[in-house]
Amino acid sequence: MSEMEFEKDLRVEETGIGGLKVVELAVHGDSRGWFKENWQRAKMVALGIPDLRVVQNNVSFNAERGVTRGVHAEPWDKFVSVGCGSVFGAWVDLRQGSETYGRVYTTRLDPSRAIYVPRGVGNSFQALEDGTVYTYLVDAHWSAELKRTYTFVNLADPALGIDWPIPLSEATLSEADKGHPMLADVVPMAPRRTLVTGCNGQLGRAVRALAEKRGVSGTFDFCDIDTFDLSDPAQYDAYDWDLYGTVINCGAYTAVDRAETPEGRLSAWAANATGPALLARTCAEHGITLVHVSSDYVFDGTREVHDEGEPLSPLSVYGQSKAAGDLAVSNCPRHYILRSSWVIGDGRNFVRTMVGLSDRVADPEDRLDHVTVVDDQLGRLTFTRDMAAAIFHLLGSRAPYGTYDCTGSGAVRSWADIARACFEAANGNGDAVVPVSTAQYYAGAAGPVAPRPVHSALDLAKLEATGFSMPDWEQELKEYLASLLGQR
Repeated sequence: MSEMEFEKDLRVEETGIGGLKVVELAVHGDSRGWFKENWQRAKMVALGIPDLRVVQNNVSFNAERGVTRGVHAEPWDKFVSVGCGSVFGAWVDLRQGSETYGRVYTTRLDPSRAIYVPRGVGNSFQALEDGTVYTYLVDAHWSAELKRTYTFVNLADPALGIDWPIPLSEATLSEADKGHPMLADVVPMAPRRTLVTGCNGQLGRAVRALAEKRGVSGTFDFCDIDTFDLSDPAQYDAYDWDLYGTVINCGAYTAVDRAETPEGRLSAWAANATGPALLARTCAEHGITLVHVSSDYVFDGTREVHDEGEPLSPLSVYGQSKAAGDLAVSNCPRHYILRSSWVIGDGRNFVRTMVGLSDRVADPEDRLDHVTVVDDQLGRLTFTRDMAAAIFHLLGSRAPYGTYDCTGSGAVRSWADIARACFEAANGNGDAVVPVSTAQYYAGAAGPVAPRPVHSALDLAKLEATGFSMPDWEQELKEYLASLLGQR
């Protein structure tokens, strides 16, 4: 075996290819041989290596000097280290949309020098000694489905400019490796897919629209409860979860009052608690990032402004089921919980309802002359297009995992205030909105009424610290009303 450096400090070096990192390992040796910590999760993560969720350990034995393999780009992250001998390695960025696409990095690896290879970066290895052995830890199980997503580039491509220590004419190559395409003909490796659940709801539609606007919808799959019931464990087998890097859960049971009935209680807990718990477990098992949407209803509303650290204190069945879902999702290592309030998007919502009532009041043939709206519940609207943008920002910026409040910014108003603004914009009849207390509004209710939080305003400082600011909801309301009224 060639000489290697003993007693180095563990350190990580960048390579010029995004995510590709060389790891200098501390190897302890004497006349008897050597010892090393090949993979030490806590130390390596602290130095900037991603938290590799190892599910498979592969070993490559190379009988003779000159055995050369590659260039293969595989759909998983991996940690490659030499057990015996040494190799010359060459890596090529083959990731679709990468800023360093086509860039090459080369170096020599021995037992004291390893490398972390992100998904989609092609790798090739040339054994420099007889009997060279290297291992690689990977974060996804091999499958025929995943194999179909491999990407290759020819290791002899002049465009790569790889200076092989042993000329390829003297090296041992497989026929398959000889036949790989040149860089100009490579089909780049697409990102891991994103699954959007609850795609037909207000937020699901906004996520789809933004994905289409940004030209990434080709890597998105969309489903709703009619094709994938999150609360049914048997339905999870329909997906090859190793294909996915992200799940955005937009599905929920939101019939707040109906949730107080025996039938509604079952439905609320299935959609808001059982489903997210099963989804969180699946995402944890497969290293998937899970985005989940929460609600202000997980609080009792006694605090005027709620931050992410406030203890859960739900008043209603709906709020309790959402809180249970939050707790389940928080156990998924890679998760974002976005807590919203008073959601407005494409579909049936409060603003549309108020515009319709304003039209009725304005109609002289309609006997409706006023509407009552509660004025003792206070908060801000959340527009789904803004929430979708926040989701994409957190994912794209790789913000720290955790819970983020996500509502419109600006003034805190009552439902009556919002209704009055809708009436004024629609027909100039805001005076037809009569404010009443929650107790007065529901005094004659025929069915069960869920308790509501009085204060629903959320603190946006944590989200803003990631570099994303939610727009002022009142300005968003004006634009939404203008669009809505322009369609009449």
